[in-house]
Amino acid sequence: MKVYNKLVRDKIPEIIEADGKTCKTKILSDEEYIAALETKLNEEVAEYQADKNLEEMADVLEALQAICVARGYSLDELEAMRAKKAEERGGFSDKIFLEYVE
Repeated sequence: MKVYNKLVRDKIPEIIEADGKTCKTKILSDEEYIAALETKLNEEVAEYQADKNLEEMADVLEALQAICVARGYSLDELEAMRAKKAEERGGFSDKIFLEYVE
């Protein structure tokens, strides 16, 4: 038996059972869910940092979007905030690295 104790994608239990194995799952409370999502986001960011590939970027985005919705925001609100900050403060495309301010 391998113990995971982590949030998984919705279809993972079906995939496990289709492989002829059994698994035990539970449904988290809202508070547990947000905490597990934040742990998942850190896990996915670490995986992206290690592999630097598109699949890991997609996992980071999936976790971030789920956190947004779980905290009561819409994805449209998230995008509007991103766009507002980009308009007011810019993005990161100019590759500016601030060394110091006197």
